[in-house]
Amino acid sequence: MRIRIVFSLKNRGAYVPFHHQFLLAQTIKGLILIGGNKTFAEYQQYNFSGLKGQIKISRKGLHFFSSKITLVFSAADKDFLDYFLSVLFAQKDLTIGNLQMQPESVESEEPVTITDSVKFLCISPIVLLQGSFNDESAKRFISPDEDEFSDLLYDSTISRMEASGKFSAEQLATFYKFQIVADKEYLNRIQASHKKFARIYPVFDSDVKFEVRGYTFPFTMYAPQPVQQFVYENGIGYFSHKGFGMLDVANHDTRPTHSESHEEFNYA
Repeated sequence: MRIRIVFSLKNRGAYVPFHHQFLLAQTIKGLILIGGNKTFAEYQQYNFSGLKGQIKISRKGLHFFSSKITLVFSAADKDFLDYFLSVLFAQKDLTIGNLQMQPESVESEEPVTITDSVKFLCISPIVLLQGSFNDESAKRFISPDEDEFSDLLYDSTISRMEASGKFSAEQLATFYKFQIVADKEYLNRIQASHKKFARIYPVFDSDVKFEVRGYTFPFTMYAPQPVQQFVYENGIGYFSHKGFGMLDVANHDTRPTHSESHEEFNYA
């Protein structure tokens, strides 16, 4: 289930680093723990975007000037989502970087029709390799044109689908069709303008920092519909619970047509 959490910003003009997934991951993990539900203490089947709003860029990072900030959040388990939102809305204030925010409302995203061929947009970077402290291997660049790119994403996706407990071994065995085809026009345009679609990002595990390479570009994915649905709802690649690998469907507006307050969702 994918939702949009809307926050009011108390100090307009405040900023977060360009890549602030690690700050969000730390905050979300903290909220999960302070709620006291031991069932979800190690739960990892959720995914989230970066913060969205009216921004200006400076050397310090992203300055937010809108009164509202949105976070796209997705979780496979409704019980977990209910629990997380109840803890979140019990907080009067949250500090992310220099932003002073207050949770205001929850909006369900509009449903998306997923088929076996989908063009996706990355709204957070995709991580191909699982890094760890003092390990440089996860920073290795792999071209999206290489078979290894699709192979690594296939392996991590099937592993996560198996770990979810929602697919039988027989079902997983039928999900062998899997290919990622990058939008070459986009990649050529990015490279011609001397910009990057692959960068090094920080990840924290038990407060230990290490670095991984993340990729952000449009691509078409060819895979069975259940696999497509899984990555749309759960993200793709490693560290989805740390805010990596969140996708949107290209040319499809998932913004809700109306907002519902957290009271209406019984999250207060």
